[in-house]
Amino acid sequence: MLAASGRNEAGLPARPAEGWLLHRLTPASRLQSANGIRTGADGRIYVAQVAGSRVSAIDVESGAIETISPAGAGIIGPDDLVFDEEGNLYCTEITEGRVSMMTPSGEYRVVHGDVPVANPITYHQGRLIAGELRIGGRIMELDRNGGAHRVIYEGVPMVNAFEVGPDGKLYFPAQAANEIWRISLDGGEPEIVAKDLGVPDSVKFHPDGYIVSTQVYSGQVLKIDPRTGDKSVLADIGPGIDNVTFVGKRIFVSHINGSITEVVDPGKTKSLTESGLQWPLGLAVGPNGHVLIADGGFTYLLVPGETLQLAGMLFTPGYPGWVRDVACAGADEWVVTSANGEVIRWRPAEQAQEVLASGYDRLMGVDVGSGGRVVFAEMPTGRVLEIVGSEVSELASGLDRPMGIAIGGDGTVFVAESGAGRVVKLSGGRKETVIDGLGRPEGITISEGMLFIADPGANAAVTCDLSGGNRETVVSDLPMGGLGGAPTVQLGGVGDMCGPMYTFAGIAAGPDGTIYLSADAEGSVLALRKA
Repeated sequence: MLAASGRNEAGLPARPAEGWLLHRLTPASRLQSANGIRTGADGRIYVAQVAGSRVSAIDVESGAIETISPAGAGIIGPDDLVFDEEGNLYCTEITEGRVSMMTPSGEYRVVHGDVPVANPITYHQGRLIAGELRIGGRIMELDRNGGAHRVIYEGVPMVNAFEVGPDGKLYFPAQAANEIWRISLDGGEPEIVAKDLGVPDSVKFHPDGYIVSTQVYSGQVLKIDPRTGDKSVLADIGPGIDNVTFVGKRIFVSHINGSITEVVDPGKTKSLTESGLQWPLGLAVGPNGHVLIADGGFTYLLVPGETLQLAGMLFTPGYPGWVRDVACAGADEWVVTSANGEVIRWRPAEQAQEVLASGYDRLMGVDVGSGGRVVFAEMPTGRVLEIVGSEVSELASGLDRPMGIAIGGDGTVFVAESGAGRVVKLSGGRKETVIDGLGRPEGITISEGMLFIADPGANAAVTCDLSGGNRETVVSDLPMGGLGGAPTVQLGGVGDMCGPMYTFAGIAAGPDGTIYLSADAEGSVLALRKA
């Protein structure tokens, strides 16, 4: 058995069938991303997790984590958060375009439902202020009782986490301008405080009066004088850092990958929570044994015998966007499906990409066959399409939520019909059932003449031969999907930056027969092998 771990520590242990061995290749994550962070009245750090659709609180001394608003509750995709003096928790829901509130007794309600790409939020002397992470975005004062809002300023080039300074003005990152601005809460024209940064995504005031600002692109944490704009580097944590909070005078920084780091002294840091995978999603294995792991805005390479390496992220040149599924197209060359409805050939070492097809809705699985043939699934329309050369054509339509794709050695295309609980093979535009009675099959792969299926609807992995015989559940109680096979919370898009962030349970086969599984409930990659 594989004991439950990380954010799924209360779950069931995974049970491989007799004759199979299961182990983790990457550690389970304790948080499912870490975006906005805020220190509560109890001294704990409260963490908004977009990917996890939850809010958690962390004790900075013990590291203990408590879920405050679970996935599937009233708050969806929280990006930033703040408390008022009564203990009410306000969250921006970036994928929902709104601001919601949770009372200390656990009741939820929407405060304002028209905040496209809602991201930063703060509270100052009875005033609740939120903003939009989009070009031309607004900064608004919201009525906490749901009444009319007041626009403080409109036209910010992507405003992110902000705070009112000691002078009573709002200080905020104008992210797309690579600057920090300030403005009166009564409105007017903003002033530039600092420029030529590393793409700032938060501005907070240390108790000693200086600005601490995270830089999402450079990965630096900067100390900035609000009077002169002079800056110095407090820490270099790495691209993807998101926000900052203070416990007394102690500085804590969040990272989208779920890590929270304390800046002890300039150049010296200490981990509170380790980094990890947010989901993960699609998996693929190259001929050299390298495993590519899609994790939405981040993609990682797992090289045998080495630690997880970042292959690319949203701010990396040539990155193909929010990646859902991946397929090998050669040594360290990949074909991916993105949340923006594109199929892309990607070479991360060269920071190069080539769009093979675009304009689709919620693309899921993809596979590459002989001669560079690419087959992919468009889930909402029930279509499976193929790319040969520069031509895109339809292989099949009318499928029930097609997800995973696998191409056999003879060119036969296998498709996981998630909505129908089965896997079919396509022949002449027709579909023929290979295996049915599944929960909610998603990723599929072929290894040594056997079909392997990731079934988050049953928290299981299933195998059969290519005609559907010799069926076996090779792992039960997998940390995959929701509890008891329930669907996980599906998130919408983030403005022009990213389409719908729908999940996908990946599975892939290595050249040595190892089966790799995406354990999205705990944020790890598992390896399954015959004993």
